[in-house]
Amino acid sequence: MKCKVDKSILTGTITCPPNKSYSHRAIFLAAMSDGKSTLRNVLLSRDTLATVNACKTFGAKIEINDSMVTVESNGRIDPQTLEIDASNSGTTIRISTAIASLSDKTITLTGDASLKKRPMGPLLDALKQLGVQCTSTDGKPPVTVKGRADGGSTHISGSISSQFISALLISGPKMKNGITLEIEGNLVSKPYLDSTISTMKKFGATVDTISPYKKYKVSNQEYKATDFVVPSDFSSMALLLSAAVLLGEGMSINASLGDLPQGDREILSYLEKLGVKINIGEKITVDSPKLLNGGKFDLSNNPDLLPPMAILALKTSKPIEIYNVKHARFKETDRIAILAKELTKIGVIVTENEDGLVLESPKVLKSAELESSEDHRLFMAFSIAGMFVGNCTITDPDSVDVSYPTFVEDMKKIGANITV
Repeated sequence: MKCKVDKSILTGTITCPPNKSYSHRAIFLAAMSDGKSTLRNVLLSRDTLATVNACKTFGAKIEINDSMVTVESNGRIDPQTLEIDASNSGTTIRISTAIASLSDKTITLTGDASLKKRPMGPLLDALKQLGVQCTSTDGKPPVTVKGRADGGSTHISGSISSQFISALLISGPKMKNGITLEIEGNLVSKPYLDSTISTMKKFGATVDTISPYKKYKVSNQEYKATDFVVPSDFSSMALLLSAAVLLGEGMSINASLGDLPQGDREILSYLEKLGVKINIGEKITVDSPKLLNGGKFDLSNNPDLLPPMAILALKTSKPIEIYNVKHARFKETDRIAILAKELTKIGVIVTENEDGLVLESPKVLKSAELESSEDHRLFMAFSIAGMFVGNCTITDPDSVDVSYPTFVEDMKKIGANITV
């Protein structure tokens, strides 16, 4: 499936969807808690529904009513079936793999064609150090896991994904001996680890930080059922803010920011560096100059900002250089390579580096067909870019059900010229 986008002016208010990462974490932790938890403002998307199904497999009873999810559990991991399909969700398969190690059954975890290309090796190696039997297909899904993990000490590389570390920390309290986790090398996406620890605390479990982003200890303890409110998603908001900068005239964004850490909140400071004024009140609005400043941006801690930052090169006076984001090559797709290839089609002057991109504004805008490779964030970014250029075709609109199912509908309400 494809969609046609034409030049657009966006006016009116759009509501930012709930945070995907916190939705995942809250569902998993509620399923591991003893009692009934109520989760509010939950993102219900293909990814988070994969987590719901995984938690049902682990024995939790889950009911969904609009954006409210109630989760009832006895706190034990008791797999009802021996296979978990994580669909397209890296978070789901990685956290589920660690939780599966808490059972003595052999569990197989798999997903769609894209997920089967994503690395799992570091997590499986760390679990093996804890006595878990693991197999995989060249370090990628499908994987099989047989515990039971009693805990102890393990170490893991932090250079590919912080999700591996989050998975181990989340399962740690359920291990008889707890877990001491040492992170080797430089940890990428650090704020996501902060999100995990903050959510665990909301569910009554504490993590002892021996050395930040290097060494953690989690003792054997119980998760407690709780009420949890998911904040708005700064990863999605970054795309909406980029749309406001490129296309907005009186566009505003509704959002509930909350007090939980989000690494992608850095989009606010990045936009200010580019010359955009951000106004945060009851709604979020931007005042954007005719041409943005350009600049250098280290996205090691917030790789999901790569697509929205890259498309801002459409209206800069100087290059945008994005670096330290090599781990974006291991997302749903190789986002660095695809952004370089596709943005070149519409006239952006792109230099692809191993760990990022240098992008200069087009001398001439060109209409094109942009291949999003079934990547939800690339589809949204390319749709916004296409509305700036005009007369563009974007592939794979169905991909947005991973993180923002109503993206096309919401954008059309504020003036986007999108035809699926």
